[in-house]
Amino acid sequence: MQEYVEKVGVADVGQRLDVFWQACLEEEGVGRSRVQAWIKDGRARINGQVCTKASTRLMPGQTLTLAPEYIDSSIVPDDGPLEVLFADDDLVVINKTPAMTVHPAPSVAEPTLVHRVAHHFPALLSQSGERPGVVHRLDKDTSGLIVMALSESARLNLTQAFASREVYKEYLALVAGVPDSSGTVNLALGRHPSIKTRMAVVERGGRAAETRYELLWSASDRSASLVRVRIMTGRTHQIRVHMAALGHPLLGDAVYADKTTAARAPRQMLHAWQLRFEHPRSAEPMEFCAPPPDDFLQVLRELCRERACIGLTGAVGSGKSTVRAVAEDMGVPVFCSDRVVAEAYARGGEGCAILEHHFGSRFTQPGGGVDKDLLRDALAESDSLRREVERLVHPLVRHALHAFRTAHDEDVTLAEIPLLCEAGLAGEIDLLAVVYCPDSLRHDRLQGRGWSPERIAMVDAWQWPQDRKLGMAQFVVDNSGSLEELESRARALIRVVHGMLLGHAERCMEELQDIFENPDTMEEGS
Repeated sequence: MQEYVEKVGVADVGQRLDVFWQACLEEEGVGRSRVQAWIKDGRARINGQVCTKASTRLMPGQTLTLAPEYIDSSIVPDDGPLEVLFADDDLVVINKTPAMTVHPAPSVAEPTLVHRVAHHFPALLSQSGERPGVVHRLDKDTSGLIVMALSESARLNLTQAFASREVYKEYLALVAGVPDSSGTVNLALGRHPSIKTRMAVVERGGRAAETRYELLWSASDRSASLVRVRIMTGRTHQIRVHMAALGHPLLGDAVYADKTTAARAPRQMLHAWQLRFEHPRSAEPMEFCAPPPDDFLQVLRELCRERACIGLTGAVGSGKSTVRAVAEDMGVPVFCSDRVVAEAYARGGEGCAILEHHFGSRFTQPGGGVDKDLLRDALAESDSLRREVERLVHPLVRHALHAFRTAHDEDVTLAEIPLLCEAGLAGEIDLLAVVYCPDSLRHDRLQGRGWSPERIAMVDAWQWPQDRKLGMAQFVVDNSGSLEELESRARALIRVVHGMLLGHAERCMEELQDIFENPDTMEEGS
C-alpha cells in the first residue's frame, strides 16, 4: 500500500487537513473530494493516530501520513535505456536524463521513469498505485540522481527518511547574474494565484520551504553563476522559484525566468548532483554523485569561454593600419575609429551636426560635411580648440565602440583607435596592443609619404609619447623591420590571444570538472 508522509511546517499551521493533502497531491490529479473520502475512510493519520475529520486544523511539528486507495497499476513497462548507479533487492539509484517525467500523471502521455524502471526491475510492480517506488521526485527537465524503492518496506522506510529530512540532497544550478556567496531562502510556496500550473512565493496558505545555496563560480562577465543548492524541504519547483525570487532565475527556465534568461539554455539548468542516505534494510551509509550531463556542460563551457577585444594603438605612422588589415584578413571583426569619425564628419553625420551646433558653419563645406583640412589647420593653431573638439567627438567613438562590441560575439575582436589612451578608452577594451616603431624610422617613413616635419611634429604633440603608451600595453608589436615582418608579428598577436582565451576556458572547465567529480558536502565546505 502506498503511503505519503509529511511534516507540518510553520507555514502549514492552522491549515485544514484535507486542504494540506490536496495541495500535496494536486500534481497527481487528485481532487479535494477524493482526499476527503480517503480521510473519512480512516486513511489519514496524525502522529500515528487515525484522523477521520477533514476539517482538522494542523499543529506545528505534526507528522502526517496518508494511505490513498489507488486502483491496481496499469503501468506497461518501457524498454528504454536507464543509467543505473546502484541496485539491490530494495532500491535502485538512477542518473535520470532530462526530458523524462518521473511518474505517470493525467497530463503525461509518454512513458515515464517508472515505466522504464518497471522494465529493468519488474519487482517494482509488486507495489500498488500509479507511482510505485517513488519516494521523491525530480522535475521532467531536471537531470540527475533519484532513488526508487523496489519493495514496499524500502518505500516506507525511504519515504519516512525524506519526510524527516534524513536524506542529503544537493543540486547544481546555473543561474543568471551573481548571487551572494551563500545564503538561505525561507519563503513559503504555494500555487500561483492565477496560473495554476506554476508555484509562487505566497504570504498566506503556502507551505514552508527552505533552500540553502553556495556560490561555486561566476562567469567573467558576471552574466551567470554556478551554485550548489541544498533543499531542506521538497516542495514542487522549490529551487526554481526560490532562485527566481532572489533575482537569479535558472538559465533555460521557461516558466520562472525572463525570456532572455530562458533562451540561454535548452532546459532549466538544474542537476541533482549528490544523494546520501542510509540503506533502508542495512542502515549502511549510501553516497552517490553524478556529474552534470553534456547539455549542462555545454552551457557551462560557453560561459567559461572568454572574449577579448584588442585595443590597437600607436603613434602616427607606426603601422597600425597594417596590423588592422592583417586581422581583417584573418577574419577578426575590426573597429576603426578613423572610419567612425569620417562617417560622423560626412554630410548629415552626427559629428558634423555637433560641430555646426557649437561653431556654426565655421568648419562646414558649402555642400555639407566637415572641411577636414580647415578643421585640422584650426586645431594646429589652438590647443584649447583641439581639446574642445576632442571633448565633443570622443563620445561618438566611445558609443560606436560599445555598439561594435555588442554586435560581435566572436572570441577575438580588434579596435584600432589612434587616441585610445589619450581619449580615456583603455577601460573599454580588454587587451592593449601598441604598435611600436622607433621615432627616427617612423619619421622617415612619414616623410616618404609626403608628410612635412612640421606636420609630423604637430600630430606627435597631440598624442602621448610612445614610451608612455608602451608602459600600459600588454602586447607590443615591433615595426622596426620589414613589412613582411610586421605582418608576421600581427598574425602572431591574433594567434596568441586566441590561445590565451582557449587555455583559460580549458582550465576553467578542468577546475569545475574536478569539483563535480570530487564533491564535499555543504557542511564540510562551509
